Amino acid sequence: MFNTIGEIILLFTEFLRALPRAWRERQKVYEQLYEIGNASLLMACILSIFIGGVIALQTGPVLVERGLSNAIGGLVGLSMCKELAPVMMSVLIAGRIGSAMTAEIGSMRVYQEIDALRTMNINPVTYLVLPRLIAISIALPTLVVFSVLVGWMGGGLVSVYNHSISITFEAYFNNLSEMVDLKDVLNGLIKSFCFAVIIGLVACQQGFETIGGPRGIGRSVTKSVVNAIVSILILDYFLTRLLLFMDNKP
Repeated sequence: MFNTIGEIILLFTEFLRALPRAWRERQKVYEQLYEIGNASLLMACILSIFIGGVIALQTGPVLVERGLSNAIGGLVGLSMCKELAPVMMSVLIAGRIGSAMTAEIGSMRVYQEIDALRTMNINPVTYLVLPRLIAISIALPTLVVFSVLVGWMGGGLVSVYNHSISITFEAYFNNLSEMVDLKDVLNGLIKSFCFAVIIGLVACQQGFETIGGPRGIGRSVTKSVVNAIVSILILDYFLTRLLLFMDNKP
């Protein structure tokens, strides 16, 4: 574990050194942005609308029994933007994009294409890691904003059309706007940016460490997804503590 953490830190250091050359690799960044962002929109939409709907479905009747039906909007709004949208979108991207990054770089390692890059005096970190890490750091927070909006709409639809809740759209969104501040949305974006960096680093590090042919690629992909999801959940706790401390700081 500590060996893997050290390799990730070293890879991140090399990425920071290569960052000034990002403009030269912009075409690769655009390609990765399309793959990560546009190709994930449909899954993000489906996931988000049902997450928002489930929150309203589970909590709505309980709040109605206690005379707090108008608080559903705020509950769905805060849950989506501060916690569920960043975490669930990050898990989705770790499974869909992180695994693809690991498989692609891992196959290049197994078939000695990375050694060929070094032979041609091309830095593999600049060529492979830099565009992927920049793209995922932009695409994931953007997907989280989209997810938050769709999740709010899903919660609103369930709140209005479920007979055990039955509040108006106006009441739902009025409470949402009262409870959710810009800083709550920014907290979610900060989390998603950190998660994106973790996903990209873990995926690329596992790709570079791949050995053993096709079976080794499969093992690396599995380790990449598992390590990324575990890292997301652990980092989520510490980021939440830090952000709560910053919010409560006078």
